[in-house]
Amino acid sequence: MTKTLLICDCLGTQAVDAAALGVATGRQCSKLHTALCQSEIDVAAKAMAGGDVMIACQQEVPRFADLAEELGTEMPAFVDIRDRAGWTADTRDTAPKMAALVADAALGQPLPKTLDVVSDGVCLIVGGTEASFEAAEKLSDILAVTVLVPSAEDVRVVSGYDICVGRLHRTAGTLGQFHVSIDAFQQVLPGGRGAATLTAARDGAQSDCDVILDLSGETPLFPAHEKRDGYLRADPASLTAVADVILEASQMLGTFEKPLHIRLETQLCAHSRAEQPACSNCLNVCPTGAILPAGEHVTIDPLVCAGCGACSAVCPSGAISYDAPPVDHVFRRISALASTYRKAGGQGGVLLVHDAHGAEMIRLAARYGDGLPAHVIPMEIDALAMFGHAEMLAALATGFTGVDVVLAPQSDRDVLQAQAELAAAMGAADAVALLDIADPDALSAHLFARDVAGAQVTNPILPLGSRRQIARLSAKALSPEAETLSLPDHAPYGAVLVDTDACTLCLACVSLCPSGALVDNPDMPQLRFQEDACLQCGLCSNVCPEDAITLQPQMNLTDAALSQEVLNEEEPFACVECGSLFGVKSTVEKIMEKLAGNHAMFANSATSRMIQMCDNCRVQAQFHSQNNPFTGAERPAVRTTDDYLSKRKDH
Repeated sequence: MTKTLLICDCLGTQAVDAAALGVATGRQCSKLHTALCQSEIDVAAKAMAGGDVMIACQQEVPRFADLAEELGTEMPAFVDIRDRAGWTADTRDTAPKMAALVADAALGQPLPKTLDVVSDGVCLIVGGTEASFEAAEKLSDILAVTVLVPSAEDVRVVSGYDICVGRLHRTAGTLGQFHVSIDAFQQVLPGGRGAATLTAARDGAQSDCDVILDLSGETPLFPAHEKRDGYLRADPASLTAVADVILEASQMLGTFEKPLHIRLETQLCAHSRAEQPACSNCLNVCPTGAILPAGEHVTIDPLVCAGCGACSAVCPSGAISYDAPPVDHVFRRISALASTYRKAGGQGGVLLVHDAHGAEMIRLAARYGDGLPAHVIPMEIDALAMFGHAEMLAALATGFTGVDVVLAPQSDRDVLQAQAELAAAMGAADAVALLDIADPDALSAHLFARDVAGAQVTNPILPLGSRRQIARLSAKALSPEAETLSLPDHAPYGAVLVDTDACTLCLACVSLCPSGALVDNPDMPQLRFQEDACLQCGLCSNVCPEDAITLQPQMNLTDAALSQEVLNEEEPFACVECGSLFGVKSTVEKIMEKLAGNHAMFANSATSRMIQMCDNCRVQAQFHSQNNPFTGAERPAVRTTDDYLSKRKDH
């Protein structure tokens, strides 16, 4: 854990209160330097040699990294308090905000799990445009290039790379393992004079490649194509765009580390049971098609997954969770920012969630504009879509008065909008906003105009547990007087309503409920329900043969949601033979009414009486009855030694 904080006012352009920052963070602050990366770099070198250092500068990370390598010391930690706090037109004290940013940086960033991806440099260029051949000429010395053209008229006699004719029928895979299927496929026969000679056309030709460079100018080959590793696409009419993708393709040779963004626990997945459909939230929001059904659960292709995090936000059971970094690390960051800002005397803090696009806007606004207000605390994350309703609620319940999410051009707006609406219904009201602002000055002006979003909670929470538990705890903190909150359709919280007149207590819903929200009572015919465990996946309503079940999205904030309640119960039936309880009285009576005397197997009173017996008594009665269809021939007598000896004497 870093102990010494090196601070610098960047040539006197920001005000940093070293004493206040030291008290708020509990760290030893250096004296306030003015050119730590230039004339005072020897001070930084001495501190780094001593170890346990955090440098309050993000801009000069490469310079200090080189210094650490030169000194043979560990890389220090870094935190940006200049662009995000110090450079601001706000005249209010920024020390609480700076302290919060230091506390956030001190948590560190867990190293992601990775998977090695190998690319041998086999490149398929799609398109018969002039740009395709120019790209092939430039890449042929680096990659093994094949150009796929749409017609024989586009074929040229070249050396250094291959040309073939055909149209893509199917394309799958990702960097290092693309698989393509080509129809009307024709290869160029080497040799000959004049125009190239082609093989006969055939459909279904199969091939593999590592990189696909699409310069056809037509529809992209993949959904969310910009998130598909190894698939590069550009408008062939744009020289700049083509040059960029050529340069990028030239770098796709070797071994790469692919982060494993998502963790999947299949036993928690509520996708389906007994071939009955249930939750498909993740399938509906995955932009790349990385998630596919796999029986009772889903499966995720980690190489196709782009790490947008939308599946983690919408998964009701926690079967899918973001893992780069883990979700609990995000909650720790939120808690650290809120608690440190509050302890340092900050009031009305607003959490500003953003990704790399938002970070660049903040830097531009700080350098050339008014920067961020003193009460707006930025938190950068890699995937905006993973910041769902649970995270939004937790931010408010830990002490922030508002949550602003800065959207990027490629953000999953629909997912974030749905999550913000759910958070609003669970107590966030107008405290959560999605900022679709692309201009740094406009972003800064909006944040200064929106002073304080809402009221601060009286008793801030500590966000521990699963996302569902934290969401419930946060909702209670935000609405301490409320008992039940009405939620929008498809919310992952709610009640199960049972039509008791239609329900026959067959308990099919109990046997298939993936979360254990619906349970039976082994001692009597009862259908019991625990609302806190219900995922609103819809499996119970889909499997109910009587259509007796409907779902009601809501959040019950009382303790009753944590215990079981009886949704339906009936009087049990007593076996007419032994008196033990079994089945439901109304069901047995209905069966008697329909079958007794009306069915060949229950034509007389003796066989009809078996309907009113428990399993053991029914078997016994059937075994000892006359004309038993299961009765076999009389068993032979057991042969003894005397039988064998007497038979021998007879002979």
